[in-house]
Amino acid sequence: MGLFRLVTGLRGPSGFGSASTAEEVTEGIDASGLTVIITGGASGIGSETARVFALRGAHVIIAARNIKAANDAKKHILQTAPAARVDILELDLSSLKSVRAFADNFLSMNLPLNILINNAGVMFCPYQLSVDGIELQFATNHLGHFLLTNLLLETMKKTAKKTGIEGRIVNLSSIAHLHTYKDGIIFNELNDKHEYSDKRAYGQSKLANILHANELSRRLREDGAKVTVNSVHPGLIMTNLMRHSYRLMRFLKAFSYIFWKNIPQGAATTCYVALHPSLKGVTGKYFFDCNEELPSEMARDKALQKQLWDFSEKIVSQLSAEVKA
Repeated sequence: MGLFRLVTGLRGPSGFGSASTAEEVTEGIDASGLTVIITGGASGIGSETARVFALRGAHVIIAARNIKAANDAKKHILQTAPAARVDILELDLSSLKSVRAFADNFLSMNLPLNILINNAGVMFCPYQLSVDGIELQFATNHLGHFLLTNLLLETMKKTAKKTGIEGRIVNLSSIAHLHTYKDGIIFNELNDKHEYSDKRAYGQSKLANILHANELSRRLREDGAKVTVNSVHPGLIMTNLMRHSYRLMRFLKAFSYIFWKNIPQGAATTCYVALHPSLKGVTGKYFFDCNEELPSEMARDKALQKQLWDFSEKIVSQLSAEVKA
């Protein structure tokens, strides 16, 4: 996992490393003419990602549950880049109804879509079901992004075909995908409270992010679409994502501070994978500290990738039918 590079900040083959910042990895890149959606762009590394994209000239759509925080993030962006184009749309990824409403609202704007960054998430939550009756971490971190991506995919493909500019989708995963349930995804016990572990459920959802990216990448290649899909581990960063385990993380950080990043460093890998010209045509890969790394064996399991896709499609279809009934 490039542990030596992580600790030392030594740059990898990409020319960047764990100490690189989002501004550094996008220096000199002109993103004007590009439209990007960033889920969870109201705080943490999502907010920094939005700021840097706006700084490079992109039209940024912040998809956020907390509209006040999103407006604060927009205000901060405009202080850095007064000419920035930033719009805010409400999105609660734990609700499939909200995901569909967001997609409808965005599509009604008749905008192109070049880049989708599936950044938002929850972490180490006490056992809880979403409004749709799905374990909350799986619902928010994976299922909401799965549906959102599918709803926006045609627009991305049409934009890429019309402009000749490659579309890019980035799923924010985590090194935590290594710490999941024994079988990776517990399809039959997903909502079982007795099987629930807040840490393993988070790892399961982050494994799902990589599996989703890899399966979608395969499907887009077969379709001949000019859209790439990759997943990233942003690193250990103290953000609101850790609100359910703040004391534990503060304690751990005291003994492992050399592994932690600040927010500008945490946003670097996302911005690198989404914008850097050296990654043109690169798809179905996993990145760590702005360099390609090998994820877990489960994450590379093609049968598990397809199984998760089929399972996710089935859930979305069933829940949609229930809403219409």
